[in-house]
Amino acid sequence: MKKYLGIDFTILTIGCIVLLIAGRCKTKTLHEVSIDIDSSSVKYVMEGGMGASWHAISAEIPLNNEKYKIPVRAVGPRGSAYGGNPPVTNTKAWGQLKKHASWLGLNFIRVELSQRMYEPHKGEFDVENEEMQALFTILDWAEMNNADVFLQQMWMNVEWNSFPGIHPLVSAPKNLDDFAIGIATLVEFLTREKGYSCIKYFCMTNEPPGGTWGYWWEYGDNEGNITEAWARLKEEFDNREIAIPISGLDWTDMPLFDEDKFDFTIHFGAIDIHSYYGVTEEGEENLKKWADWAHQQGKPFFLTEYGNMNLGWGGNDPNQKMFKAALSNASDVLRDMHAGVDAFNRWSYVNRGDLDGQWQLVKTYDFEKNDYLEDVLPEPEAYYGFGIISRFLSKYSSVVSCEVQASDSVLMCNAVISPGGKISVFLVNKSAENLQVQLNFKDSPINGLSLFQVSKEIVHKPGFQLSSLKSYSGKKVTVSLPPESISTLSQNVLTPDQKGIMLN
Repeated sequence: MKKYLGIDFTILTIGCIVLLIAGRCKTKTLHEVSIDIDSSSVKYVMEGGMGASWHAISAEIPLNNEKYKIPVRAVGPRGSAYGGNPPVTNTKAWGQLKKHASWLGLNFIRVELSQRMYEPHKGEFDVENEEMQALFTILDWAEMNNADVFLQQMWMNVEWNSFPGIHPLVSAPKNLDDFAIGIATLVEFLTREKGYSCIKYFCMTNEPPGGTWGYWWEYGDNEGNITEAWARLKEEFDNREIAIPISGLDWTDMPLFDEDKFDFTIHFGAIDIHSYYGVTEEGEENLKKWADWAHQQGKPFFLTEYGNMNLGWGGNDPNQKMFKAALSNASDVLRDMHAGVDAFNRWSYVNRGDLDGQWQLVKTYDFEKNDYLEDVLPEPEAYYGFGIISRFLSKYSSVVSCEVQASDSVLMCNAVISPGGKISVFLVNKSAENLQVQLNFKDSPINGLSLFQVSKEIVHKPGFQLSSLKSYSGKKVTVSLPPESISTLSQNVLTPDQKGIMLN
């Protein structure tokens, strides 16, 4: 047996062979990962940013299902798309709600309404009610904070334009002229009379049939199809010189790309779909087909709802506000960037947490007491797990080349350059191990790069604030990533009390 410096290398060699057999002794271990970033190689420029659904709908309305041949589901027919906002008279809570939206940097938000809110009776418009005042408050915030609004009519819910025997929550419009005129009148009022320039896109209905699931636009025994409605709405917008693009298809759940089905998209200025079961490698390939097809037509491609039902769905299931959901959603966002998606809107910013799952980023409602809270509080794991990316992702960023020398089941990465020329690198460690990651900046040294990190354990530390942990410079940067964590390295160095990046 040979010994050097008192070490028996025969025994050490045998021991290492045993560990190799056990899979624990490797010349290059799993926790050593290299990433090559080339900021001069731009893959595409995003046409939006990142945000979360902020609905203005709040009114409780009896279902009266017994009146209809085609009713709605008895429990939560509107899902969690209403009731999350505090009363508009609670200025303290609304101030907190707006402050959280600014901190998160919600620069692309899907703002949701129903036709009943603004036109409860044919030709009679109401802009003074609680829900419309909530809508104005949200749009005021967006206007002041330079956020892009994707304005979404979820459903009509008006008896006056529903087919007989079909519940107004699910009925297609009986009269397309009335339908289009009502919407165009609202959009004109918001953009011309109220002066909102933040409204960038309009979508006329939520998740109509055509994807893997569709709940709205029932015709019953009547004739009609949704393409006629899209065409009539586009005609009305053109006649009134409303330049806001109409978006569709708004299908769910990440439907397979099939160009033969899409001849009606001539009426659209943007394409959007939803995704709720996580984005796999195959899903990324499917999204890329959607994105490439939209971009070939000069149209942006958005995910206007995303989440992961695989982690829990229904009732008061708490999983959606837990960090494992944040980890999954962050991974999906980075895959979406690989695919060419222009903007991401998470479901949702506000939610009661008692309708179809706890999907909210902030807590406004006590479902046990069935009442609104006095203070708006973050759901820590969801809030910081979302904000670790949203705070640093500017609108209209350039997605640049980012090559990871590891399986994407272990580590996801993407890098963006903001319009102001600042780089941000997003890293999701999906493994249960610490990862030592070397970032190789291929084109030029990077200066002033600050590290921010969150994990389930980190966000629950007493007094936690999302602060810079360390600063880096150079062409090679080595970073340690905790297990199951999300990290951002950014030249946008934000203090814990600063607003998120909107356009910088």
